[in-house]
Amino acid sequence: MQLLSIFLMMGQGDAKGGSTSTLIMMGGMIVVFYFFMIRPQAKKAKQQKQFISDLQKGDKIVTIAGIHGKINKVNDDGTIEMETSPGSYIKIERSAISMEWTANVNKPAEVAK
Repeated sequence: MQLLSIFLMMGQGDAKGGSTSTLIMMGGMIVVFYFFMIRPQAKKAKQQKQFISDLQKGDKIVTIAGIHGKINKVNDDGTIEMETSPGSYIKIERSAISMEWTANVNKPAEVAK
């Protein structure tokens, strides 16, 4: 609704290019939003989807709730059986696994100087 009112008001300015500059400014804002907000978010979603599909038995994972464990079984219904301690299993959704926290757990420890 607001976009329509902006376009209707563009014709009310002076005839020397006021509406053209407004249109260019709006186009620039759309480009900025795309490159700084939409594109990075889509890229991260693609990485998350690839990460979830690559999970397999034996991987160490961390859930978004902060529960640490190891994958015991990958089910076909979108769930994972996770071993939190020896003999203790939890069934969780694949989408509940944090890509960032899991990467931090699995990266090699840095050598202290």
